[in-house]
Amino acid sequence: MAGSAEQARHWRYAELPGVDLLRAHYISKTFVRHTHEHFVIAAIAEGVDVFRHGGAEQHAGPGTLALVNPDTMHTGRAGGPGGWRYGVIYPSPDLVAAIAAETTAIRGTPGFVRPVFEDPYAVSLVHRVLGAAEEGNALAADTLLRVAVTRLLRLNGGTLPQRAVRTAGARVAARARDVLEERLADPPSLQRLAAELGVGSFALLRAFRDAYGMPPHTWLIDARVRAARRLLDAGTAPAEAAVAVGFTDQPHLNRHFGRIVGVPPGAYQRERKNVQDRESALLVPSGVWQNRRHPQT
Repeated sequence: MAGSAEQARHWRYAELPGVDLLRAHYISKTFVRHTHEHFVIAAIAEGVDVFRHGGAEQHAGPGTLALVNPDTMHTGRAGGPGGWRYGVIYPSPDLVAAIAAETTAIRGTPGFVRPVFEDPYAVSLVHRVLGAAEEGNALAADTLLRVAVTRLLRLNGGTLPQRAVRTAGARVAARARDVLEERLADPPSLQRLAAELGVGSFALLRAFRDAYGMPPHTWLIDARVRAARRLLDAGTAPAEAAVAVGFTDQPHLNRHFGRIVGVPPGAYQRERKNVQDRESALLVPSGVWQNRRHPQT
């Protein structure tokens, strides 16, 4: 694999609302258990991406896609010493649902069936979306995105099952999650949380793992990173965002952010600011720019 240093860019393109984009070459990067609010459509170019999904290890190599539905626990690591290189698009559930309703026969909440899907053409489409976004070609980026999502839904899509809360354990886990969301920056201990819910500590731990695929403390870190992303998107400084969501300091946020998002929070926010600056520039009347370029003497 060409190159030896890890590189990653996580950004947004203003003409693709509701979509995050990533290009990366990871070698020693390890993604801990986490979830995404958006879909993950990762097109592998080189190497092997190994990720735990659905209770089993999945291997995605060149010509294949790693596909993860929203709010689905997964991990990530390299499958060899050279790491892996890929491009990823993260479309929002609303966008995927709109595309599914217009172009497929899927009814209900759409999602991907198999987490690893071999389709070199779809892989090329994902990379072409990223290339068009980098070039500022809005028409191509939007068109290729919709073609890629439609193709993957038609070939590997279905209706996601409704997550109905039926068992007593699932209800307890949902209540515990609500408490942690409300007290993100100052959560109770496992014992105090269990006492508040009227169950034993180990019963709560088992119920939470069964419902969300990870223990409460791991879920809490994932939720804090999600909240930090929203603050960073809104312009909050990384150090302030870290404290606001319950991390000790910015280095604490940096460590967990990189192991879930794939880039440091500072780099993540700079890309957001670049998009906002470009959007602001588009709103400036052309005459103003002419005056700036040719100030009157």
